[in-house]
Amino acid sequence: MKRLYLLSLLMLACVSMGAQNNQARQILDKTAAVVGHKGGATASFSMSGKYGDAAGTIAIKGNKFCAQTSQYIIWFDGKTQWAYNKKVDEVNVSTPTEAQQQSLNPYTFINIYKNGFTLSSQKVATNYRVHLKAQNQKRTIKEMYITINKVYQPTEVKMRTDKGWSTIKISNFQKKNLGDDTFRFNAKKYPDAEVIDLR
Repeated sequence: MKRLYLLSLLMLACVSMGAQNNQARQILDKTAAVVGHKGGATASFSMSGKYGDAAGTIAIKGNKFCAQTSQYIIWFDGKTQWAYNKKVDEVNVSTPTEAQQQSLNPYTFINIYKNGFTLSSQKVATNYRVHLKAQNQKRTIKEMYITINKVYQPTEVKMRTDKGWSTIKISNFQKKNLGDDTFRFNAKKYPDAEVIDLR
């Protein structure tokens, strides 16, 4: 009888986890639909944590982004990243990791939550807070908390990697129609910049 009772509890826990996972996925699906506007979008952000402190603006379209701060402009076309350091007039060209992309683009989660993460969610005041935990802890991003408002726009992303936690706050989200050239470094605009290929 005790074994049957424990089995029933285990089944209830599994059903509850499945429902929680589905609810979190539905919230993220709706958020991804808002953030993933076909033409693109722009927003303001501020970041703190293990990847340093910065604030600026970001343009996104699919998995492409262009982030601008007072010191840097970073373009990512879905494969290649160009990081322009205004102070030294230098551009580093690289292929960023998942965590590096996330640290610069708070919207990266819209592409990664569908595979390899256990999801849960809770209501916090009028917002949703979705928790993503990597099923494989060797993954670069181990854990994330995403705060999403009632119109399914993310307002905060907290991310844990081997280096610790980083927090990105997001505001002023606006849908736009952005050309693909927005997400690539244009050498003609920076004729004196030294280009260093790190790939």
